[in-house]
Amino acid sequence: MGFLLWIAAVILVVWGIISLIQGSILLGIVLIVVGLAVGPGGWSIFNRGGARA
Repeated sequence: MGFLLWIAAVILVVWGIISLIQGSILLGIVLIVVGLAVGPGGWSIFNRGGARA
């Protein structure tokens, strides 16, 4: 499960960076924040209280 979350987070962040480069600033920022929220490491919405493991 952690590996799938990591892959999804990487895809979202890369998509966000590409959106930023293409000029969609708001979409890029939203995708990067969602990627950081979904990722299993660091800050994650799936950790209890958002604490680091």
